[in-house]
Amino acid sequence: MSHTIRNRRVRLLLALALIIVLGAGGALTSSCTRRPTATGATTTGPDPAKGPVKVRLSETVHSVFYAPQYVAATKGFFKEFGLEVEINTAWGSDKGAAAVLSGNADIALAGPEPSLYVFNQKGQTRLKIFAQLTAKDGSFLLAKKKVDKFDWSQVKGKTIIGNRPGSMPEMVIEDTLKRVGLTPQKDVTVITNLAFTAIPGAFASGQAEYAGLFEPTASQFEAQGVGFVVASMGIEGGPLPYTVYMATEKYIAENPKVVQAFTNAMYKAMLWVESHSNEEVADAVLPFYADTARDLMVKVIKRYKEQGTWAPDPVLNPTHFDNLQKIMIGGGALKPEEKVKYEDVVITTFAEQAKKKIK
Repeated sequence: MSHTIRNRRVRLLLALALIIVLGAGGALTSSCTRRPTATGATTTGPDPAKGPVKVRLSETVHSVFYAPQYVAATKGFFKEFGLEVEINTAWGSDKGAAAVLSGNADIALAGPEPSLYVFNQKGQTRLKIFAQLTAKDGSFLLAKKKVDKFDWSQVKGKTIIGNRPGSMPEMVIEDTLKRVGLTPQKDVTVITNLAFTAIPGAFASGQAEYAGLFEPTASQFEAQGVGFVVASMGIEGGPLPYTVYMATEKYIAENPKVVQAFTNAMYKAMLWVESHSNEEVADAVLPFYADTARDLMVKVIKRYKEQGTWAPDPVLNPTHFDNLQKIMIGGGALKPEEKVKYEDVVITTFAEQAKKKIK
């Protein structure tokens, strides 16, 4: 095992140790940003049919990448199914998983990787994926200089600002580099020690020639001339269960009606996004992005729609799950012997019921 991969696994295990400690009852200390709730209801209850049930949702980052989730809030779909959903931002899949394990959140929207890491720890608490939201990477490679035609050979000898080791954005970038014949940290320097929120500023200040950024930041930088999109990591990475909804086995067992209501609301939002115009989707998402211009939001929605960003339904595709684990193994985040069976971390009951119920 190379020195780079060994260090990456050490960092991952340390992060996972933190998650397990939090899962034992420690307080979550990471910074979370409060977002609008889906309804103004204040009462709670175990059955959404008997009155609004409060659900604390931790999203891994705040991005238009999650447009259907915001649509579910602004179009009243969560409320329709008896839920009051409070959305907070964890700024990292590891932190989102930690929030759920520690009891500071009920559901996490995150990359699937924490569920695999937690499963391989063989602890009493497990994370189960019950629905999928995005089917591809939602980040884009931006260059400081505009180019007429981009080729990955152009990044050789340059620096890319990536994400934390073991995260989906970082693994997709490194997998892409390897696929085109470039070795990370040898042919291309990849910065992986910046906080997610620090990446845009570091790129804007000239710390690297390239960076992986999500929307709406990518389009905002293009509009400002700060950087230019040269590649879609969603297209480069191919079909992946990139972002999913997960909860602890205990929460799902104790709140099956809540989980089903949440899945129903999300699937209705996914169908709504697919069947409505870019302008209509943009208008539904804008309440979560008060400082973003409408025309820019329309552009972002169009870009995401055209590349098939959002999953066609909430059932996680087993083949795509295998693709995910291949990337994780190739990136050193998962050992071959740690490969997880689909059914060990995925439960499809709620997504399948949503498909039958919601049309």
